[in-house]
Amino acid sequence: MPLIALWIVDIIHWLGVVAGAFAFLHSLTQRADAYTAADRKTKPIWMAITGGSTAAMALFGFYGPGMIFWLAGLVASLVYIVDVRPKLIEVQRGGHNW
Repeated sequence: MPLIALWIVDIIHWLGVVAGAFAFLHSLTQRADAYTAADRKTKPIWMAITGGSTAAMALFGFYGPGMIFWLAGLVASLVYIVDVRPKLIEVQRGGHNW
Protein backbone atom coordinates (compact mmCIF):
# COMPACT_ATOMS: atom_id res chain seq x y z
CA MET A 1 0.00 0.00 0.00
CA PRO A 2 1.44 3.42 -0.91
CA LEU A 3 2.45 5.77 1.87
CA ILE A 4 -0.33 8.30 1.13
CA ALA A 5 -2.94 5.53 1.39
CA LEU A 6 -1.57 4.54 4.79
CA TRP A 7 -1.84 8.14 5.95
CA ILE A 8 -5.44 8.36 4.74
CA VAL A 9 -6.32 5.12 6.55
CA ASP A 10 -4.68 6.43 9.74
CA ILE A 11 -6.55 9.74 9.48
CA ILE A 12 -9.89 7.94 9.06
CA HIS A 13 -9.05 5.67 11.99
CA TRP A 14 -8.19 8.51 14.37
CA LEU A 15 -11.10 10.71 13.25
CA GLY A 16 -13.39 7.87 14.32
CA VAL A 17 -11.66 7.72 17.70
CA VAL A 18 -12.05 11.49 18.11
CA ALA A 19 -15.77 11.25 17.25
CA GLY A 20 -16.16 8.47 19.83
CA ALA A 21 -14.31 10.46 22.47
CA PHE A 22 -16.54 13.46 21.76
CA ALA A 23 -19.66 11.30 22.15
CA PHE A 24 -18.35 9.83 25.42
CA LEU A 25 -17.40 13.20 26.89
CA HIS A 26 -20.76 14.66 25.89
CA SER A 27 -22.63 11.75 27.48
CA LEU A 28 -20.50 12.17 30.61
CA THR A 29 -21.33 15.87 31.03
CA GLN A 30 -25.11 15.67 30.58
CA ARG A 31 -27.64 15.52 33.40
CA ALA A 32 -28.99 12.04 34.13
CA ASP A 33 -32.62 13.16 34.16
CA ALA A 34 -32.28 14.62 30.65
CA TYR A 35 -31.95 11.11 29.20
CA THR A 36 -35.23 10.06 30.79
CA ALA A 37 -36.95 13.28 29.71
CA ALA A 38 -35.70 12.75 26.14
CA ASP A 39 -37.09 9.18 26.22
CA ARG A 40 -33.68 7.64 25.63
CA LYS A 41 -31.73 4.99 27.52
CA THR A 42 -30.17 5.99 30.83
CA LYS A 43 -26.95 7.94 31.25
CA PRO A 44 -24.87 4.95 32.47
CA ILE A 45 -25.98 2.90 29.47
CA TRP A 46 -24.99 5.63 27.01
CA MET A 47 -21.70 6.18 28.81
CA ALA A 48 -20.96 2.45 28.49
CA ILE A 49 -21.96 2.40 24.82
CA THR A 50 -19.93 5.45 23.84
CA GLY A 51 -16.97 4.51 26.05
CA GLY A 52 -16.90 0.97 24.71
CA SER A 53 -17.21 2.15 21.15
CA THR A 54 -14.32 4.58 21.62
CA ALA A 55 -12.18 1.81 23.11
CA ALA A 56 -13.07 -0.52 20.21
CA MET A 57 -12.11 2.13 17.67
CA ALA A 58 -8.83 2.85 19.47
CA LEU A 59 -7.90 -0.84 19.74
CA PHE A 60 -8.95 -2.02 16.29
CA GLY A 61 -7.94 -0.34 13.06
CA PHE A 62 -10.05 0.99 10.24
CA TYR A 63 -8.28 -1.35 7.86
CA GLY A 64 -7.49 -4.82 9.06
CA PRO A 65 -8.91 -7.96 10.66
CA GLY A 66 -10.68 -6.03 13.45
CA MET A 67 -12.40 -3.61 11.10
CA ILE A 68 -15.86 -4.95 12.02
CA PHE A 69 -15.32 -3.85 15.64
CA TRP A 70 -14.12 -0.43 14.49
CA LEU A 71 -17.22 -0.05 12.30
CA ALA A 72 -19.55 -1.13 15.11
CA GLY A 73 -17.91 1.42 17.40
CA LEU A 74 -18.28 4.14 14.79
CA VAL A 75 -21.95 3.35 14.27
CA ALA A 76 -22.64 3.41 18.02
CA SER A 77 -20.88 6.76 18.42
CA LEU A 78 -22.66 8.28 15.44
CA VAL A 79 -26.05 7.10 16.73
CA TYR A 80 -25.36 9.02 19.92
CA ILE A 81 -24.14 12.11 18.05
CA VAL A 82 -26.98 12.34 15.51
CA ASP A 83 -29.90 10.99 17.57
CA VAL A 84 -29.39 11.21 21.33
CA ARG A 85 -27.32 14.41 21.55
CA PRO A 86 -29.85 16.64 19.71
CA LYS A 87 -32.69 15.33 21.88
CA LEU A 88 -30.72 15.98 25.07
CA ILE A 89 -29.92 19.51 23.94
CA GLU A 90 -33.57 20.13 23.06
CA VAL A 91 -34.81 18.82 26.42
CA GLN A 92 -32.30 20.87 28.40
CA ARG A 93 -33.07 24.07 26.50
CA GLY A 94 -36.80 23.63 26.84
CA GLY A 95 -37.59 22.69 23.25
CA HIS A 96 -40.30 24.17 21.05
CA ASN A 97 -43.96 23.36 21.48
CA TRP A 98 -45.57 24.09 18.14
